[in-house]
Amino acid sequence: MKFIQQAIPGVWVIEPKVYNDARGYFSEVFKQELFEQNVGNIRFIQDNESKSTRGVLRGLHFQKGEYSQAKLVRVILGKVLDVAVDLRQNSPHFGRHVAVELSDENKRQFFIPRGFAHGFLVLSPEAVFTYKVDNVYAPQAEGSLSYADPELGIPWPIAGDELILSPKDAQAPLLKDAYTFPGLLP
Repeated sequence: MKFIQQAIPGVWVIEPKVYNDARGYFSEVFKQELFEQNVGNIRFIQDNESKSTRGVLRGLHFQKGEYSQAKLVRVILGKVLDVAVDLRQNSPHFGRHVAVELSDENKRQFFIPRGFAHGFLVLSPEAVFTYKVDNVYAPQAEGSLSYADPELGIPWPIAGDELILSPKDAQAPLLKDAYTFPGLLP
């Protein structure tokens, strides 16, 4: 596996080795020891999966306070633009984002640490998205951030009027009004 540090420290793209032959392919998608050596000691406790159609934008979401979550995400079918936004108050990268294309073809994974909002936009006819989290989901700790906040400058490749959003995501607050994470940097 190749671990590629992104522009915001702590955010990683992971490219697994893929072995192709006449039968198809094989790839190790997660190995705890390699993950700890490169990213850190994260204990994932749950795997989640979603299926969405083209134009669905899920996010930007996060869990507040003691329920914050680190995520390791990947796409098993299709293609998405995956985005992480730094919401750590004391970060020199506060309000900045990293955007990565994840697909069943490139097999990349994206690690998003605690203190970030996360979302993805489906670019293919459909996508199956899977992710590991290191903390339980708590509905009372849900938070969201507007995907359309001009201050974030996220270059979504599908026009806003073509997006399919949940009511919650359509009404999410701008960065200036959103929850932020105190004290998550060493």
